[in-house]
Amino acid sequence: MAKIIAGVEFENEVLKSDLPVMVDFYAEWCGPCKMIAPSLEALSQEMAGKAKVVKVDIDKESDIVTTYNIRSVPTLMFFKNGEVVDKIIGAVPKEVIFDKMNLLL
Repeated sequence: MAKIIAGVEFENEVLKSDLPVMVDFYAEWCGPCKMIAPSLEALSQEMAGKAKVVKVDIDKESDIVTTYNIRSVPTLMFFKNGEVVDKIIGAVPKEVIFDKMNLLL
């Protein structure tokens, strides 16, 4: 299951991770976020041990949102070695998300 992270956890779970990480910037009120949630859960399970999937609630984490200039949700950011290497804005098919994640492995 994708872990919801906050504050200082972001640095440890994403920036200092030895594994590639996909961060789902979402909001509880966001319909498209809810649409892609099952795909993200499937990705989290399939990638267990190879990559991480974490979630950041944009309404609760304004510092992280500002740092990464998140303007719409869902925004999926892909990190490798602490750096943003790719992103997807908006709801997309499961295959698109899986393909992006596989490129990081």
